[in-house]
Amino acid sequence: PSALLMEKQTGTVLFAQDEHTPREPASVTKIMTLLLVMEAIDSGALSYDDVVTGSAHAAGMGGSQIWLKANEQMTVRDLLKAVCIVSGNDAAVAIAEHIAGSVDAFSQMMNARARELGANATYKNPHGLDAEGHEASALALALIAREGLQNDWFREIVSTQRMTIPWSTSEYNRLLVNKNKLLSSYEGALGVKTGFTSKAGRCLVFAAERDGLTLIGAVLNDYTWFDDARTLLDLSLIHI
Repeated sequence: PSALLMEKQTGTVLFAQDEHTPREPASVTKIMTLLLVMEAIDSGALSYDDVVTGSAHAAGMGGSQIWLKANEQMTVRDLLKAVCIVSGNDAAVAIAEHIAGSVDAFSQMMNARARELGANATYKNPHGLDAEGHEASALALALIAREGLQNDWFREIVSTQRMTIPWSTSEYNRLLVNKNKLLSSYEGALGVKTGFTSKAGRCLVFAAERDGLTLIGAVLNDYTWFDDARTLLDLSLIHI
């Protein structure tokens, strides 16, 4: 229903289909969560090595998760990996509460940043589980991803296929495996973020780079998400 492809450097839109309509974004919501955390780090308000204590609320989120326990302590760095690579809802809430004190306060930060970017998005939470009024357009999500890709660590983590982070209560590590199939199947793929709920359908914000040209795209409520992303990228990367 909604799709967009833009060139990163200039923001030139190369393809658009119902790109302004706000839709449920599922876990591509977390692109804004990642952006706010990394901007807090860049400003000096937060550090990758800061330790976050998970709340009972965060531990009880459900959906995609890393099985965070109440009062379990993890670094900001490891929580960011969990948010990005395996879309941990519990990790997203833990880090949002650490920064803003509550999910509602962090959501207000998300909305304020969206307005600054000219992005048509309204956030009710940092994870993307269905909530009334929680929505974003394909154009908005591409604009937010474009901003995120200015950050070197954002760029690195959204392109990571697998990684481990520790269990604080075990000698074993958590294995994180990225669900973005473009990373292993498309030349030049930079990743970014997948998302799914039964209400939102399959959502994908993606990026790829060849010969110095970087493209950013979004498809929402699209059950052929990876195929459509490849098609959009091929139409531009092969012919430009």
